[in-house]
Amino acid sequence: MPCPAPFPLRSIAMAFAPSAPGDYSILKGAPVGPAESGQVLARSDRRLMPETPIISLKNIEKFYQHGLQRTYVLRRISLDFKPGEFVSVMGPSGAGKSTLLHIMGMHDASWSGEYFLHGDPLHAMGKRERAELQKKHIGFVFQSYHLLDHLTVYENLDMPLSYRDVKKKERDSMVCDMLDRFQIVGKKDLYPSQLSGGQQQLVAVARALISKPTIILADEPTGNLHSEQGREIMELFQKLNAEGTTIIQVTHSEFNAGFGTRIVRLKDGWLAN
Repeated sequence: MPCPAPFPLRSIAMAFAPSAPGDYSILKGAPVGPAESGQVLARSDRRLMPETPIISLKNIEKFYQHGLQRTYVLRRISLDFKPGEFVSVMGPSGAGKSTLLHIMGMHDASWSGEYFLHGDPLHAMGKRERAELQKKHIGFVFQSYHLLDHLTVYENLDMPLSYRDVKKKERDSMVCDMLDRFQIVGKKDLYPSQLSGGQQQLVAVARALISKPTIILADEPTGNLHSEQGREIMELFQKLNAEGTTIIQVTHSEFNAGFGTRIVRLKDGWLAN
């Protein structure tokens, strides 16, 4: 489907942000940038965060069985994430960061403990019920993009909508809007192999946002990008978060963590702070 011509060029970070959780529109916002590591940002434009967690984890554990022995990846993880937070999960390699994120993203079902999403007890639900909540609330951004090589940019953005009860005309409109907001209308017919790493990650972020999730989970979202591309992605995340989208990212970068509001540290599968 042909998309309308893009608006005049504007920075990625200023071009796209939700005016309310799940409502994405043009933002005329405050300056962006990292805070000092671990510092909670006191932004004048941030709403007071409700006390009810959007995600609540209680005694989450995951292990691999080797005969009679168990190798634990996560031990007794209890965490709450409030709506509107931008949390960075940090720790050395092997600390369990990505495992925790994939549990929250419902890509991993082999764990024990309690997981509440918007108050719903995922630990007590079946696979189909979890999948419905995942589609409704979770957008996931991978380090390695995870775009489908045999689909164009347009088709990659359309794919998540095709799994939902969204009419074709509405899907086309949503995809065109996303292409415009990310200034990639001219690349809609290209395949991932024809894009740079930064462009592929922009498409991946757009795909995560197209269904208007309430939570963005990002696993090392700038890990394969050079510094300027990485900064653009983090500024975009910060703008989205400033208007209410909850973001939880795994990162090794103190610089990237400085864009958020809180840092959670893991070590050897345990909470370290």
